[in-house]
Amino acid sequence: MKYQNITLKIEADLLRKAKIIAAERGASLSALMAAKLAEAVGEEAEYELARRHAFRKLDQGWHLGRGPVTRGGRP
Repeated sequence: MKYQNITLKIEADLLRKAKIIAAERGASLSALMAAKLAEAVGEEAEYELARRHAFRKLDQGWHLGRGPVTRGGRP
């Protein structure tokens, strides 16, 4: 797997808290950020798959067990 370095600009207080969280988990700040980014990307992919599935279902429609209904009731 190929890795690439990035630069982030974040508030000093957020950085301090993130370092504490990483240390409590026994991970580096880099590993913590990489895991969170991977999680966000995975969630987005799952959402997109579910969205496409839902639209396919809507396009198919549902059989409700009856024929078409007219204004006065059944045809």
